[in-house]
Amino acid sequence: MSREVDLDITGMTCASCSARIEKKLTRLDGVSAEVNLPLNSAHVVVDSELSDADLTAAVEKAGYGATVTTASASGPEIVDYDPRHLRPRFIGSLILAVPIVAVSMVMGWHFTGWQWIVAILALPVVTWGAWPFHSAAFKAARGRSTTMDTLVSVGIIVASLYSYITLGRAVGDGYGWQIPEDYHVWFEAAAAITVFLLIGRLTEDRAKSRATAALKALLGLGAKSASVLRERTDDSPTSDADAAHSSTDHRVEVQVPIDELTVGDVFIVRPGEKIATDGEVISGHSAIDEAMLTGESVPVEVGLGDSVTGATINASGVLEVRATRVGADTTLAAMADLVSRAQTGKPAVARLADRISAVFVPTIFAISALTLLAWGLITGDWAMGLHAALTVLIIACPCALGLATPTALAVSSGRGSQLGILVSGPEALESTRSIDTVVLDKTGTLTTGVMSLQRTQLGDEDFAVLARLESQSEHPVARAIVEASIATMDKVAEAPGSSSATIDRSGIDGFDNIPGGGLRATIDGAEVLAGRPDLLRESGIDVSFPAEDVPTGATIVALAIDSQFRGLTFVSDEIKTGAAEAIDELHALGISTVLLTGDNAPAAEVVAGKLGITEIRADVRPEGKVAVINELQAQGQAVAMVGDGINDAAALAGADLGIAMGSGTDAAMAASDITMVRSDPRQIPQAIRLSRKTLGLIKGNLFWAFAYNTAAVPIAAFGLLSPMIAGAAMAFSSVFVVLNSLRLLRFK
Repeated sequence: MSREVDLDITGMTCASCSARIEKKLTRLDGVSAEVNLPLNSAHVVVDSELSDADLTAAVEKAGYGATVTTASASGPEIVDYDPRHLRPRFIGSLILAVPIVAVSMVMGWHFTGWQWIVAILALPVVTWGAWPFHSAAFKAARGRSTTMDTLVSVGIIVASLYSYITLGRAVGDGYGWQIPEDYHVWFEAAAAITVFLLIGRLTEDRAKSRATAALKALLGLGAKSASVLRERTDDSPTSDADAAHSSTDHRVEVQVPIDELTVGDVFIVRPGEKIATDGEVISGHSAIDEAMLTGESVPVEVGLGDSVTGATINASGVLEVRATRVGADTTLAAMADLVSRAQTGKPAVARLADRISAVFVPTIFAISALTLLAWGLITGDWAMGLHAALTVLIIACPCALGLATPTALAVSSGRGSQLGILVSGPEALESTRSIDTVVLDKTGTLTTGVMSLQRTQLGDEDFAVLARLESQSEHPVARAIVEASIATMDKVAEAPGSSSATIDRSGIDGFDNIPGGGLRATIDGAEVLAGRPDLLRESGIDVSFPAEDVPTGATIVALAIDSQFRGLTFVSDEIKTGAAEAIDELHALGISTVLLTGDNAPAAEVVAGKLGITEIRADVRPEGKVAVINELQAQGQAVAMVGDGINDAAALAGADLGIAMGSGTDAAMAASDITMVRSDPRQIPQAIRLSRKTLGLIKGNLFWAFAYNTAAVPIAAFGLLSPMIAGAAMAFSSVFVVLNSLRLLRFK
């Protein structure tokens, strides 16, 4: 029988770390594992007799720490991660590296003894500043593997040691303070690569901290306390809230922290408050804002016996709710767990440089060793052999390689920011190259998410009466009608946009918010009723109209004055400007589109029909959205998810590429790989094109860097490469990489 084990992992720094741990664990008999880099955890399924100790031992053999963890009572445990620990290293190394590189590379600035000044300035950079790379290389070595960090660490160490040895040799040759230019040192290469790779590591860590922010944002949505009803005792304190109960109610309200709420507790939820936990309504009637679950702006009417979800918002009446699920069993905790598992199950995309370095690094070491042996055994000149072998390692020092990704990312981020597109890191860029399907949420992504008047059958006077009645409600449909009425009055007053007009709220008596979707009041002596057509029929009013009069997907508001049906008004969510253009461009890129929404099928079909989307998945809740993403991925499709709501967070995290609209929730943006600042649908294909362009440049930069090293290594091995020429070539390769990256500034 299989069992599941969660491990808390320490020491991971990049995607290659998580991939290495995953490989170690899956090599064990009957074990499958998924490692979550942002949460520093691993989810392991064991189908053998292996113990927990065997699992932790495997992780430790890979060079990392591991302990068995248990699920917390309130959902996934979030390990705080602060990327700021790298900033002092970066800032300090940058301050020191600027004079090191400037003095070393500009011949006119070479003064007597400049090598000694550079050597002193470089020491903290190549030790303290580069320590994250040395540490990661050591861990990789313990796990009998090599990564990009191995090449970086060895390059920095060899370049630095060779330079210090060169200074020592110059002193031994009697030069002292005045060292000739032909005693070449490599401190500028070691310092430059340290600084540029620290930029890349900071970018990674910022993305890593954003991933944990998705869970924090989700769990932070819940109520912090609940107004629980307890049986009154003689010494129970009284309060204003207690006074609201009838004299026959022997219960008292007690504010209880959410962690102390238990199944069966009855709690009060007043208008505007969050529902404390999942439960069942036992008294009262209200409209519940379930946007966090469905993404839709229209509240849902609930009454006796209906289920409600924790963290949703009570929009109108007072409710008494009996708790049915608490803590880790609630819908909110399940959503957080969905996000966590989606991130864990997301294939870890190892860096392209790491994959190449897995072959490149051992090859360089082998060539260096063979160079030393060949010179020593064939020519007998072991000193020259050592010089050539060290030169091979130095020329392989990936200065241009270190610039390849950070510079392209920096330029891409700058250009993206100008366009309102924020990309989290290189993994997001790599994901875009294979995307063939884009799944889009409806409300807030393709539509405005705000109800607005579509059209009305009412005359001006009747519509004004309807607006006066709706002005007493905060319902999104009511707000849409009121705003349309004000806009009409402004237009009549020839003052468009001034919002100088107001709704006449006088003469309104006996206002009643009717359970089931309606409003009633006496306005200037007339009985006014508005709401669903069925609600008016239930009051004995004859409401009849041709079905073709109703726009598909619209919300219908029927009006009756003094029991006489006066006509219909239609309110709906509008499609965003540019949505159709965005879908057309996605199709032009060869990408198929899917509409995925929690809204009803007719409303979804209207939007999809106007935009040219043929595949529709409607009435889908958060867990269903994740299932749809997984289903498409299982069919071999590379899926990008675009959304803006809390209900989209898990799907955004589980997709191959998550794209969030900037006007959406913090949870959605934190769970995404790319954020659209302006929430313009046209930014979706733009972001994909920019990401693909950036990835192409990174690949070009990496090719040039490795091609340069590959071509230079044989020359160095034969002793034909002087340090001065090697330094110039290395500088040229770095300049080429920077100039190549700057081409992104022309992206349109």
